[in-house]
This record gives sequence, structure tokens and C-alpha cells, in this order.
Amino acid sequence: MRPMTIVTLTAVGCLAMGQAWSQTALMKQAQGLFKPIPVIAPPLSDNATTPAKVELGKMLYFEPRLSASHSISCNSCHMIGMGGVDLQETSLGHRWQHGARNAPTVYNAVFDVAQFWDGRAKDLEQQAGGPLLNPIEMDTTEAHVVEQLKGIPGYAALFAKAFPGVTDPITFDNVRKAIAVFEATLITPNAPFDRYIKGDEKALDAKQKEGLALFISKGCTTCHNGINVGGGMYAPFGVMERPGADILPPGDKGRFEVTKTASDEYVFRVPSLRNIALTAPYFHTGKVWDLRQAVAIMGSSQLGAKLTDDEVIKIEAFLESLTGDQPKVILPILPASVATTPRPKP
Repeated sequence: MRPMTIVTLTAVGCLAMGQAWSQTALMKQAQGLFKPIPVIAPPLSDNATTPAKVELGKMLYFEPRLSASHSISCNSCHMIGMGGVDLQETSLGHRWQHGARNAPTVYNAVFDVAQFWDGRAKDLEQQAGGPLLNPIEMDTTEAHVVEQLKGIPGYAALFAKAFPGVTDPITFDNVRKAIAVFEATLITPNAPFDRYIKGDEKALDAKQKEGLALFISKGCTTCHNGINVGGGMYAPFGVMERPGADILPPGDKGRFEVTKTASDEYVFRVPSLRNIALTAPYFHTGKVWDLRQAVAIMGSSQLGAKLTDDEVIKIEAFLESLTGDQPKVILPILPASVATTPRPKP
């Protein structure tokens, strides 16, 4: 921790002095802590990206007939055009049930160390199958997903094209693979902060630079760093001071539910701060709708620091610079059902 402390104090001191070289020092520190979102989506391990697979994945992402009710799709909770979230505290699922946690954004999720708040899915492919089988979310089964898609004649040719040379391409694993490949394309490059760390000093205004310096000096970068400004590690919520029970319910022990390790109680995957200005409400409970309030809570709970109103405003300004170009997705025309297509669950 000591080298980080020395560097960050230098950044704030230089910025305060207003000297020309201080801006260079701040940029160099930012470049060492963060990486820009690439313009081209990254490849997935053991899941080759092809135009046919991306197109199929997009169709499945918007396909409500994958749910038991034929009314819920991946896009229901991770809406394209709405920051990759649903703007709800917790999502509505099968038969009006509410999920236990706030839906994380799907945007840039490909860069996260794992998926879901507790990291129970190692990658996008594993994550893609989770909501389908969850009785609170889409409430289906692996067998019924296959039955459903085979009951919609138009999907046969699409799966054959996406998975060539396979005798029976409509499988649950291939559904997950196709959705994952599409989700990996949902990246948001070219944020002002990306342009800044690529060397464009004018990409951030003075307030955003002051916010960046505070973000570094206060210790936020201990957890929120890397390409996603977060998403790369797990951390306990309430390191210095536990938030109230509405924000940190005692019944949800986070990663402990996956590992059953005592030290993982109230540990969660650190969320990415990319596009954070678009993805309220915040935290795994979705109880905080104001980004300034979220910043203040993180200061006290994680850093033991009571941030001033001015500091919160400047950090918020920096966070707003993390909003990148939003994915432009043309809504797919889905294959039509026929008389023999399985019907929704009553």
C-alpha cells in the first residue's frame, strides 16, 4: 500500500499547485491504474465469435419464449438502450416475483472477473444459463429450452449456421454460448475518460480531473481499477463502517453463499463503475438512487472517510466521464411460432 500512498499524494499535491507538469503526473497515474475499453469486442475462450453466432445470440437475448411465461427475456432485466440494466431495485421475474439483488449491467461485463454479485458464474457463458433456470426469474429447464427452440421452425437453420458441422446444434450449451458471444459485443468505448488515458488531456474538464485526483488519493482505486474501473476483484461491503440494514441486509451474506467460507461473509464482487451515471439504483440491494449519496456511503463504509460535499460533487463529475458510446443494436425479427410450438406455462 505504501507505494500507492506516495504516488497518490503526489498527484493531489501537484494538481493543487496548478503547474503544467502536475497534469502530466495525474495522467500518468491514471494510465497506470486504468485501461481504456477497446473498440472491438474481445474474443471468448473456447467460444469462437462469428457473425452468425452473434446474430443468433442477439435473437436469443431478446427471445421471451425462452421463459416459462413467454414474457421475460434477457433484455427484460438488462435492457439495451437503458445502460444494460432495468432501473429497478430488484428485477421482476416469473409470476411477479422479485429477485433478491439488483441486476448488474450487462455492458462491459465481459471484462469482469466473474458474473453476478457473488461471482457464482465464472464467465458470460455460465451466467447466460442462470436466469433461464432460476424459478424466480425465467423458470424453465434445460430440456424445455431445447424443446421450445426446436418447436420454432425458424431456429433450426440459425443454429446450423452458428454451429456448423454439428449433427444436433440446438442444445442448452449452444444457447449459452451464443448469448455469451452477443453479450461480449455490448461494450462502451470512447468515454471521455478513455480518451483522457489515451493522452487527450482536454477530454476531462477541470472538475473531472479534480474528481479523478480525489478518487485516487482517497483510496477508491484500491478496488476500482483496471479496464472496468472495478469488476476485477471481491471485497467486503462495510470495511470501515457497515451501512444500515436496508443497504446491507444481514440475511444476504454475499459470496459466502457460494464458498461457505466465513471470511466471505458480506463480500461481493466489486462492481464496475463504467456508465455508472446511467445505472441507478446502486449497490446489490438497489436501495440508493442518488449517485452522490452512493459516493458518500462508499467513502464512509469502505474508506472510513467523511467526504465533504465538494469532494462528493467532484468525484461524481469524474464518474460521469466513464459513460462511453452505448451499443447500437438493431432489434431482431424473431422466428414465428407455429401451431405445435410449446405454449406458455399457465
